[in-house]
Amino acid sequence: MRKIREILRQKLALHRSHRDVATSLDVGLGTITKVVGEARRLGLTLEAVQEMSDEALEEAFYGASAAAPSARPQPDLPAIHVERRRPGVTLALLHEEYLAAHPNGYRYTQFCELYRQWLKKRQLTMRIDHVAGDKAFVDYSGDRLRIVDRETGESRPVELFVGVLGASNYTFVDVTMSQNGADFIAAHVRMLDYFGGVPRALVPDQLKAAVTRSCWYDPKIQRTYETMAEHYGTAVMPARPRRPRDKAKAEVAVQIAQRWILARLRDETFDSLDELRARVADLGDDLNNRPMKKLGGVTRRQLFERIERAQLQPLPRERFTYCEWKTCRVNIDYHVEVDAHFYSVPHELVGELVEARSTTSTVEILHRGKRVASYARSYDRGKHTTTREHMPLAHQKHVEWTPSRIIEWARQTGSKTAELAEAIMKERRHPEQGYRSCLGLLRLGKTYGADRLEAACARAVVVRARSYRNVKSILEKGLDRVPLPDLSDEPQPHQDEAHENIRGPRYYN
Repeated sequence: MRKIREILRQKLALHRSHRDVATSLDVGLGTITKVVGEARRLGLTLEAVQEMSDEALEEAFYGASAAAPSARPQPDLPAIHVERRRPGVTLALLHEEYLAAHPNGYRYTQFCELYRQWLKKRQLTMRIDHVAGDKAFVDYSGDRLRIVDRETGESRPVELFVGVLGASNYTFVDVTMSQNGADFIAAHVRMLDYFGGVPRALVPDQLKAAVTRSCWYDPKIQRTYETMAEHYGTAVMPARPRRPRDKAKAEVAVQIAQRWILARLRDETFDSLDELRARVADLGDDLNNRPMKKLGGVTRRQLFERIERAQLQPLPRERFTYCEWKTCRVNIDYHVEVDAHFYSVPHELVGELVEARSTTSTVEILHRGKRVASYARSYDRGKHTTTREHMPLAHQKHVEWTPSRIIEWARQTGSKTAELAEAIMKERRHPEQGYRSCLGLLRLGKTYGADRLEAACARAVVVRARSYRNVKSILEKGLDRVPLPDLSDEPQPHQDEAHENIRGPRYYN
C-alpha cells in the first residue's frame, strides 16, 4: 500500500511524468498507468487517499477478495508445530489434512506463510525442528545443590544433571556427587530408564567425562562413554565448543530446572544423596506435568506419550555396567598391570599393545578388539594372577613342580630319597631354592638306577650330606655299595657348627 500512496502523491501533488515516477520507485510504467487510472475511476483525491487505512485502500484498488482470507478457518499452528516433530510429517501432509477438514481453507502457499509468521513470534530455540526419538540433550547445571552432615554441620556441594528429549521437552533431573566419569555414566543409565527407551543420539557438552580430546570438527569420545552408547545402540554427538545453541534444549532445560527445582529447595536441608535425589525426582515429575503455554497448554508428559515414546528404541535387557579402559603394553613376563595387580595374557603377545576393560568385578583384556583373557578382578596390590595356558612350555614345566609333588616323586624311589628331598627343601629359605637339587636327584636316578639312588640318599641322610653334589659324589665313588656307618656313639657337632660338609670321621671308613 505504501507504493500506491507514493505513486499518487508524485502524480497528483508533484505532477511528475510516468517515467520519472517509475524510475524513482523502481516500478514498471504499466503499474503507474494502472494505479492512476484506477484512482481516476474511483474519483479519489490525494487528500482522500491519505485519510484511508491500508485495508480500505487495498479493498478499493483490489476488491473485497483481498480482505476475504480473514474469514477463512485458521489452522491450529501450535498443533501443526507439534505434529511436525513426528517422523515423516511434512507441511504438505498437514496442509492436506487441514483442507480435508476445511475445504474452504487457505491454499498451500498461504498456509506455509502463516506457519512461518507464527514461528517468527516464537523464541529462537523453537525454530529447530526436532524429530521425535532422535536426540536427547544432556548438561550439568552451573548452580549446585548441597548435602549437609547433621552432626558436624559440614556442607558438601553436589551436581544437578539434566537430560531432555528434543521433540517433547520431556525432562529428566538427577543429582550426582561429581561430574566424573562414573557419576556421569550412572546418570545416563538412570535417564534412559526414566525415558523407558533410547534416542538415536546423545548430545552432551564437551566436558572431560564425555570427551577426551576437544575439537570443533572431530572430538574424541571418552572410551567408557562410547562403550555405553554402543551398549544402548545409540550415538554420541558432542556440541561444538563455545556453541551453546548446539544444545539449546539442554540450556533451556537447565534454566527451567534451576527455577523449578533449585529455587524450591533453597530452604530445605538434606543429609544424604539418596534423600536429595528422591526429592529432586518428585519435583522433576511435577515439571513434566506442568502445562506449556506456548504449545497450547499441553504438558511435557502428554507430548512425550503422544509423539515420542513410540519412537524411542527399546532398552537392552541388561543395564550398562560401568567400566574403565586402559591401554598398556605386555611386559616381558607376559603380564599387564591393572590397578597395581598383574594379569597374564598369552606369551605370544609380549611387547604388543592391549586394552584392559575393568569393572568392579571383572577384568577383560583385548588385543585388536578380540578378547584374549578374562579374570575375576583382584585388589591385591603387587600380586599376580596367571593362567597356565598363557605360559611358554618351559615355564609350564617349571611351574608344575611343587614341594609336595617333588616329595611324592621322591617317595616312588624310596623313603630315604623322599626324606632327603624334604630335608633339602627345609634347609632353603624358599622351597623353590631346593627344586634344582631335587631335580638333580631325578637325573641321577635315571643314570644310576633307583636302587643305587635310594642307597646313596640313605647314606647322605645318615651323614647329613643334604645336597645334590654330595649324592653325586657318593654314587661316583661307589660309596652307596658300602655298608652304612654306625654313628650312634659318635659325638654330634654343636648346633652352631652343624653343616652339610661336617660328616664325621666314619664317613671316610
